[in-house]
Amino acid sequence: MSRRSLNPGWLLSTPALVLLSVFFLIPLAILLPTSLRPFNSSSGIQSGWTLANYVAILSDSFYAEIMLRTIVLGVLVSAICLVLGWPIASVIARSQSRYKFILVLVVIFPLLIDVVVRSFGWIVLLSDKGIVNELLIGLGITSGPVQLIFNFVGLLIGMVHLMLPFMILILSSAIRAIPSDLEHASATLGSRPAATFLYVTIPLAMPGIVAGSILVFVLTISSMVTPRLLGGPTYRVMASTIYDEFLQLLNWPMGAALSSLLTAIVLVLVVLSGKLTQKWSPR
Repeated sequence: MSRRSLNPGWLLSTPALVLLSVFFLIPLAILLPTSLRPFNSSSGIQSGWTLANYVAILSDSFYAEIMLRTIVLGVLVSAICLVLGWPIASVIARSQSRYKFILVLVVIFPLLIDVVVRSFGWIVLLSDKGIVNELLIGLGITSGPVQLIFNFVGLLIGMVHLMLPFMILILSSAIRAIPSDLEHASATLGSRPAATFLYVTIPLAMPGIVAGSILVFVLTISSMVTPRLLGGPTYRVMASTIYDEFLQLLNWPMGAALSSLLTAIVLVLVVLSGKLTQKWSPR
């Protein structure tokens, strides 16, 4: 028997498959049946099976608004991170300076700080008596404090700050993989910088753009700590609603149904991301 047959390549993925099964597939297998159980606020989880939880989520305006708000937040955070992250990623990928590592450290450094600390930092900055409002009032832009926390604006700012490093790191890898000779050839053939960027750079970087956008979107819609702190207890997204259903209302079937829908959205996006990345990857 050959060495190759004794050590097949798929064995290398065995630890990851075991971890995935233990911490994802098995909990998901428990979650799905729970989401199909009826629930009574006075007597708890009932016996039998029902789709009432899913019907309530899809038909109730309360849950529909939460789902829409979560998806809009994910799309906006992904778009803003893409726009803000591209210039920084380009500098990191193309710079030949020996001080480039300083910029890389600046990008990575927020990831070393706990998300709770970062969220409380934004609360200090954006509160009515915070630095941002004091600056706006001092410059005469506003006559009084502007509500920048416990609403969508504060949550959007905090989530962009939280997700921007992920987008920059993925984009920098994608841009670094683009042969500079192709861009030089485009310029030599008479293309303007804008045309080269749109028709050469962007298509070649599309796998990184798709991967970064999907990653940021998935992390955003599944985030709970930052929405809870910056959005406040009344400004709900799907993750914070799931938390409340499980631990405050003790409505496990509804929490499981919301979790299942969120998982389904994530899985669909991951599959689409893989197909799009494969489509735009160079042959």
